[in-house]
Amino acid sequence: MTVAEIKTALLELSTEDKKTFIIETLPELAKDVIKEPGFMMQLFPVLLGILKESGMDLQQLLQFATMMGEQQKQE
Repeated sequence: MTVAEIKTALLELSTEDKKTFIIETLPELAKDVIKEPGFMMQLFPVLLGILKESGMDLQQLLQFATMMGEQQKQE
């Protein structure tokens, strides 16, 4: 299957199936690619764009990230 075919198939999913796909596969997909420092610099603007489009306040995101970081330190 080509990337274009996969993209087309994914875009045809229902909203609920898209959510499930993202939650279940993003961590697995990221395992391989996050090892390349250049990729994270490509991904970061995409994620920021998604956050801005969602209307999420970036200050709220920073608070959430801080909270998550504190939880990881405790574990």
